[in-house]
Amino acid sequence: MSSTQPLLQPYRLRDDSLANRVVMAPMTRSRARNRELLPTELHAQYYAQRASAGLIISEGVWISPEAVGWHDVPGLFTDEQVAHWKPVTDAVHDAGGVIFAQLWHTGSASHPDFFDGRAPLAPSAVNPGLLAPTPTGRKPTAVPLAMSKRDIQRTITDFARAARNAMAAGFDGVQLQAGFNYLISQFLNPRTNVRTDDYGGPIENRARFLFEIIEAVSASVDLRRVGVKAGPAWSERGEFVAGADALADSEHVIGRLNDYDLSHLLLMGMMADPAAGPLKDLAGDEMFRHFRKLYQGTVIANVGIDQHRGNALLADDLVDLVAYGQAFIANPDLPARFASRAPLAEPKPDLIYGPDVAGYTDYPPLQG
Repeated sequence: MSSTQPLLQPYRLRDDSLANRVVMAPMTRSRARNRELLPTELHAQYYAQRASAGLIISEGVWISPEAVGWHDVPGLFTDEQVAHWKPVTDAVHDAGGVIFAQLWHTGSASHPDFFDGRAPLAPSAVNPGLLAPTPTGRKPTAVPLAMSKRDIQRTITDFARAARNAMAAGFDGVQLQAGFNYLISQFLNPRTNVRTDDYGGPIENRARFLFEIIEAVSASVDLRRVGVKAGPAWSERGEFVAGADALADSEHVIGRLNDYDLSHLLLMGMMADPAAGPLKDLAGDEMFRHFRKLYQGTVIANVGIDQHRGNALLADDLVDLVAYGQAFIANPDLPARFASRAPLAEPKPDLIYGPDVAGYTDYPPLQG
């Protein structure tokens, strides 16, 4: 095995010894095809197959019934869900792996189909202009209901409860989904947050929701086991288009993360061509170079990174770990393939979101 590659070097993530610096990124796979939104034996097999990753970050997992916004995704808000996650985390640990749960609330990116026709909750009554993956196909999002302060406090409590549940289920830590198009990011985005109270207006107020979640989680979970996915990169669709203050807003948020003794920051690279936009200077490796100077803890890079670039990012000390998404779908033993520099198998696009073993646990290992 070629252990000279930076990707294959071990790493100490707080109290966990990672075998390598290859992270399995969180990916929705829609295999929880049951009314209770329970993980199953299939989930245990899937994650155990990929336990050679230095760190696995699970698919986004619902913090509450109100958080749901994608079909057939498991939750972490009931005792039964916690019990069903335990065999999954046991399987990963038995295979020598480390696994964090990503805590997820979709907010206005959800759809009334998930709530018997009621609109989803969000920071403000602003349609994000996206497509929601419902049980009957992708549908345009609707105008959500603006959250009351009571709704906000309940949701903060839901995040904290889900974090406790994750630890009870045997996860090694949690990651807060504060990026892309989802609820925490909707609070940060001035297009989807037009509130005039303590949670709207200047970035200090729009970021209040995230930091109150971190504070609530810290009451019962060691923050050294809590990571955050954040950054200025959005889908550049609908209301998630970077504005003039996008970089400054992210600098504020990521700078404040230094106030907490967190596990990591997962920083996404650009997901759309920034050539003519306000983030044009963050193209390529510049996203990681820029925020490396601002964030003092462990940085995980994600989005569009191949083996060569991953090794280069680590060699240049721009990041500490590199997260791979789709490469892990069809290559369950991705670190071994990197070690032998073997070609990567390609995932079957029509099987990414279910419904069964096909395109999920039937990709063979390199020597399989």
